[in-house]
Amino acid sequence: MASGGLQLLGFVLAFIGWIGIIISAALPQWKMSSYAGDNIVTAQAIYEGLWMSCVMQSTGQMQCKVYDSLLKLEGSLQATRALMVAGILLGLIAIFVAVTGMKCMKCMEDDEVKKMRMAVFGGVIFLIAGFAVLVATSWYGHRVARDFYNPFTPVNTRFEFGQALFIGWAAASLTILGGAFLCCSCPRRETSYPPTRAYPKSAPSAGKDYV
Repeated sequence: MASGGLQLLGFVLAFIGWIGIIISAALPQWKMSSYAGDNIVTAQAIYEGLWMSCVMQSTGQMQCKVYDSLLKLEGSLQATRALMVAGILLGLIAIFVAVTGMKCMKCMEDDEVKKMRMAVFGGVIFLIAGFAVLVATSWYGHRVARDFYNPFTPVNTRFEFGQALFIGWAAASLTILGGAFLCCSCPRRETSYPPTRAYPKSAPSAGKDYV
């Protein structure tokens, strides 16, 4: 029962993390315009994401524009896109694999060991997906911080971390944690001892007593 509860907890955490990965990849607030130093512009806020850039006016109206050409984008942004998409697809595969191995499901009931191994395999895929997203978000965050502290970057073009980046970090952590819990539900190998050999008991001798 304990392993089943740990398995269910791991799946729920990984599933919530996977949903967070999708939200993070879709949001345009990966980096936002900075108001540090002399760059004080309160009339509008500029956001940039993986797929589009947006400008929010002081009235609350947001206007977004999708990036025109894939070839015009930086190589690091294209790599971040690829890692996020790979994390989403791997998470989708992990969900189907892990559900097959869940104890609460009826499939593969005839072979309990294979059923548990499917859950562990799903956990491994969740781990790979989480690490892919963690690399993507950390790489993007490193670029934002590097450009922010670069003295040659104009003040009015500096950006800070956006909300989508924090959502991506949290989602990657949940996915990794859930995948680790699923991997911990691996069935333990029971030590098998050879059956004890039964030796026939010697019958009492029916010899005659001699005086």
